[in-house]
Amino acid sequence: MTTSNLHSAAVVARLLRPRSIAIVGASSEPRSFGGFVLANLERFGFGGEIHLVNRDRREIGARACFQRVADLPRGVDVAVIAIPQNGVLDAVAECGRRNVNAAVIFSSGFAETGDEGKAQQDALTAAALAGGVALVGPNCMGLTNYVDGVPLTFEPLERCGAPTGAGVAIVAQSGAMAATIRDALLARGEPVSHSISTGNEAVLGAEDFVEYLLTDGATNAIALYLEQIRRPREFLSLAARARGLGKPLVLLSTGRSQRARDAAQSHTGALAGDFAMMRTMLARHAVVLVDTLDELVDTAAVLSRYPAPCPGGAAFMTMSGALKNTALDLGEDVGLEFAALAPATAEALRESLPAYAAIENPLDVTTVHVGRPAVPGEIARRLLDDPGVGSLVVSQVGGARVSQIDRANHLVPALASAAKPVVLVIVGDQSPLEPELLDAVRDAGVPLFRSQDRALRAMAHVARYAVARLQKPGAGCAALGETVALPWGGGTLAEYRGKQWLAAAGIEIPCGRLARDADEAVRIAADIGYPVVLKAQAAALPHKSDAGGVAVGLADEAALRAAWARVVDSVARARPGLALDGMLVETMADKGLELVVGARRDPDWGPVLLVGLGGIWIEALADVRLLPVDLDEAAIVEELCRLKGAALLWGLRGAPAVDMAQVARVVARVGALMRTTPAVTEIDINPLVAYPDRVVALDALVVCDPL
Repeated sequence: MTTSNLHSAAVVARLLRPRSIAIVGASSEPRSFGGFVLANLERFGFGGEIHLVNRDRREIGARACFQRVADLPRGVDVAVIAIPQNGVLDAVAECGRRNVNAAVIFSSGFAETGDEGKAQQDALTAAALAGGVALVGPNCMGLTNYVDGVPLTFEPLERCGAPTGAGVAIVAQSGAMAATIRDALLARGEPVSHSISTGNEAVLGAEDFVEYLLTDGATNAIALYLEQIRRPREFLSLAARARGLGKPLVLLSTGRSQRARDAAQSHTGALAGDFAMMRTMLARHAVVLVDTLDELVDTAAVLSRYPAPCPGGAAFMTMSGALKNTALDLGEDVGLEFAALAPATAEALRESLPAYAAIENPLDVTTVHVGRPAVPGEIARRLLDDPGVGSLVVSQVGGARVSQIDRANHLVPALASAAKPVVLVIVGDQSPLEPELLDAVRDAGVPLFRSQDRALRAMAHVARYAVARLQKPGAGCAALGETVALPWGGGTLAEYRGKQWLAAAGIEIPCGRLARDADEAVRIAADIGYPVVLKAQAAALPHKSDAGGVAVGLADEAALRAAWARVVDSVARARPGLALDGMLVETMADKGLELVVGARRDPDWGPVLLVGLGGIWIEALADVRLLPVDLDEAAIVEELCRLKGAALLWGLRGAPAVDMAQVARVVARVGALMRTTPAVTEIDINPLVAYPDRVVALDALVVCDPL
């Protein structure tokens, strides 16, 4: 079997839906790993073949034992290797010789422990690849297919029946996290189709299971906990497929890339770190990126019930002015927009609510439910019928038994019939709820929350996903018309050469030229007009100011000649032996708003754009946005408006507003350059000075692959 075949959907399918299972390290001791696996299979009623391997036993219970892996029948679908670490390598090699399709390895002590463990894991991987064995783990808790009743884990599990309806599949590199997510979902009545712990991912990784689950009819959404995405380009391709299939991926990632990288030469390289780039690229492909475990569980639960939400603001309905006010505050914090109600909706609500009720969103329905318990359900339906409403949050206090029964009989059925995402919040933390209400909610499949904050955070993620899943990456993005060639080889380009390349792409640069000596500098200055700026130029001098290689505000020939001598002397002291190409003589720019625009190409994730406040602001505030390179100019303007210092763009304290369209045009052109020039690894324009009528790239650094 080739390496690529080990990652095929057919191999993963045999692993997740096996007809035959071998337990290597089976034991009569009920609290051993092998004992737990066997007990799980028996409790779940696994109907396929179970082969036990124990070198010291002839039988366990009524089941016969093989003494060696070599005695197993050929072609077993999956072997669960529940033995100490020092015996795992030989067991995997023997599995290969017996044509075992896949193996699950619980043992720790491999790459997670350091260099020695990594070497042992590399040997394990090599043995698996040589024998055609698809490994899960090592250092994992295994996996459970709840749909077909296949528990391949040492965690003691109780059979709870096959899921009723499609649900959430869990893929986590941490076994404890997979179990935690599963238990949280099951406790709230959400179906779970699979729970998969991938561990160290010596062979099979999260990508392989996601690929299988995308076509699994029992899975509506996939909840992921990944500390490292080991095959980024493949994961991006899977994310694109998931979007097309309408199967949300909800990801919590706390890790950073483990691969050492060269120190970034630009501000862009320093600020666009691996983790930030990952999030930018995944968000572009509609992966739902969450920041906490609660958000992962909550958002996956809602999207499993409503995997194809439509864009629109949220509606919020409550019977408490306090809950309404806190929702307004948190909604602003988490970016959840509340829809403006259509006139027809407002008119219909007036018919149901008392005259003193404020007809607005969020909506306080007052105490109308006391005398007319059916009214809240009617109001919920009217809110959901509003074309501008994309989702509904109903937040209530627990209340007396009669109130809870009223909700079970009237409100819950109204929410159950909704095609748009709805959640019911009963605040009160762990305060008890009436069984009738809990049964009604569970039977209806309405997501239930006990925290309004958690519900609003989840719905904010759902709302963003509703927009992202309908976007088409690359649609409407800038094109250069033709590729702008790089005629100067590889490595870091001297500033003047980088600027010439940017100018050829339509980005304005200051008027000026390269001078080889002071006399030529004087002639250039006379041609372009004083005052001028003088900058030392060499590919090996990307940060000129640090070496005293810049002089500004030179008003006449005498000042220019003196600056030439001073700069040459400063650079010689700072960088002995450095040969300069010459000095760039440019017109002195007028004061404007300094921005930074850049791009970086990651070998795994691809290129990403960066835009933000430049000059000294980038050092002090790092107020930047990371963007995909295929964003159109309108979307770029929207991102500019999300900068913390966006008010500076619009004009502050008498300063004029800058030309936002021109700024967006430059950003889009830098994106186009990265798309069409694969040799370029970094672009850093800092500052890009923005004026009311134009933008100018005052300084630029372009880095290419070495020749």
